[in-house]
Amino acid sequence: MTILQADFYKYSLNNPEKTVQWQLLICDSQGEIIHDATCQQSDANANWLIVQLKPIINKYSPDFIQVFRPQCVGLLTVACEALGILIEPTRRTSKLKEILQQRYNTSNYNPVKLEQLPPQALPENLWGDQWRFASFKADEIVDYFSDHPIPIIDFPQILNPFNLGIPSSINIPGVVIYGGKKSIYLARWLAENKPVSLTHIPTQVNQSGGLILESGLIDRWVLLTFDDAEMSQSAQQYESRKQASQGLHFLVVQPDDTGMTYSGVWLLRNEEI
Repeated sequence: MTILQADFYKYSLNNPEKTVQWQLLICDSQGEIIHDATCQQSDANANWLIVQLKPIINKYSPDFIQVFRPQCVGLLTVACEALGILIEPTRRTSKLKEILQQRYNTSNYNPVKLEQLPPQALPENLWGDQWRFASFKADEIVDYFSDHPIPIIDFPQILNPFNLGIPSSINIPGVVIYGGKKSIYLARWLAENKPVSLTHIPTQVNQSGGLILESGLIDRWVLLTFDDAEMSQSAQQYESRKQASQGLHFLVVQPDDTGMTYSGVWLLRNEEI
């Protein structure tokens, strides 16, 4: 499978006029730049992109092109549809982001940092019955869930503990939600919103806190909340384990605690936005 990563965005040039140019940057999944072109703002449109992309697509025949920046998804989608190529909006474009940070990162500007709105409340009709923190050994998690018939499972190869070089003895932390009759609906909603990471956000009042779900390109959701000291300690341990596991963690949705059936499972990892 051939995957390319692309960005199309405007940058101010370092000259007195502060002229704005748009840059199209494309790299492969190994981080090798295969196309780098700029245009004036007046030419930043789908037609210009089609001219630039056509020889790239003819040469590399990518299965799809990954894009992390919401502002350029629309234009790139229009151009790629005209050329018969799919666009995959995703935060997991680490090689492309590394190139952009090397080129443009300064003390007051991060070229891959995206503006986010405050977290939204999870739709009330999707609330689960109960939830808990859990963990799996790094060498067990993939095999365990692969052995179960699960309607929705998202285990990207780039997040496989083996591919990340995580020692087998490391505990991969995660969260299990018991959704009851709503379990499959919650799992489908999560699949549509493309989970990225699940982070503990503490507060200073009564040991309360919550778990914020990062999803899609810039979306944030208050997935779970709690207000007791014991759960707060478990949440802190969850974050500590994430540090030991290179940020890798998981989310499981199942109807109940019998362990007989699962509705959905995701491997997650914090991504720069």
